[in-house]
Amino acid sequence: MKNIILAEDHKVIRYGLKMLLESTNEYKIVFDASNGLEVLNALEDGLDADLIVSDIGMPILDGIALIKELSNKEYRIPVLIMSMLEDESHLFDAIRAGAKGFLTKSVDAEELFFALSRVTLGERYICAALSTKIVDGVLNSNKLPQTEFNGLEFSSREIEIMQLIGEGLTNAEMADKLFISRRTVEGHRQNLIDKTGAKNTAVLMRFAFAKGIIN
Repeated sequence: MKNIILAEDHKVIRYGLKMLLESTNEYKIVFDASNGLEVLNALEDGLDADLIVSDIGMPILDGIALIKELSNKEYRIPVLIMSMLEDESHLFDAIRAGAKGFLTKSVDAEELFFALSRVTLGERYICAALSTKIVDGVLNSNKLPQTEFNGLEFSSREIEIMQLIGEGLTNAEMADKLFISRRTVEGHRQNLIDKTGAKNTAVLMRFAFAKGIIN
């Protein structure tokens, strides 16, 4: 069971999150606070936890300031931010400060639990809604990196897919690693086969090896 500190200034939301998390019997809320200062005081009093789930907008000490203070005091507890704010600027501020994950409060329980599992494993997680927004912004800006081999252009994602195939990952494993759907991975794989004229994945891998895309 993972021990969680919950920081949220809205009592109803805090109580609801606590009930939801503890209903799984996988998480225990060892402390709930209405601001970041209460979290710091509890830690200084000896409280320990596997994860902190925190709002951004709190009085006295907000979520971003809490993350910075945790770093200054050398606490190694990962922080997952949950926010009503759905713009990229707050996401970037949180990640720069040291947050390991960022969710909007519109996520469903399934995505919340998935994010918790990723962050407690030491990985990062950004909710699907914001990830899609960021990717759309990159695509619309026409700044998606391209690499050319023999007159064929490959996006950074296509190269990443070839490298992961070369590592022996399945479509499902690649989907989990890249936070995309299995169908999207399958689409990339087929597009690569079509683009290179390869008859199958084995021939695609020979192409990737010959061009130095994989070692």
